[in-house]
Amino acid sequence: MFVCICNAVTDRDIKESIAAGASTMNDLQNQLGVATCCGCCSELASSFLSANQMQASVTAGITVQH
Repeated sequence: MFVCICNAVTDRDIKESIAAGASTMNDLQNQLGVATCCGCCSELASSFLSANQMQASVTAGITVQH
């Protein structure tokens, strides 16, 4: 789905950027141009960052046995 219409940025683009190390809105803006025009997408784009941070917090305390 398109998150940023102005720059044709999709949710997949954002997820890939986060997986590659983007951790702030500034990172997403620099890498993808998200929320650099009209700004209507900034809240949704930042929600992807929040979701990733929450997931990292939850999985950080779990020991995975192989």
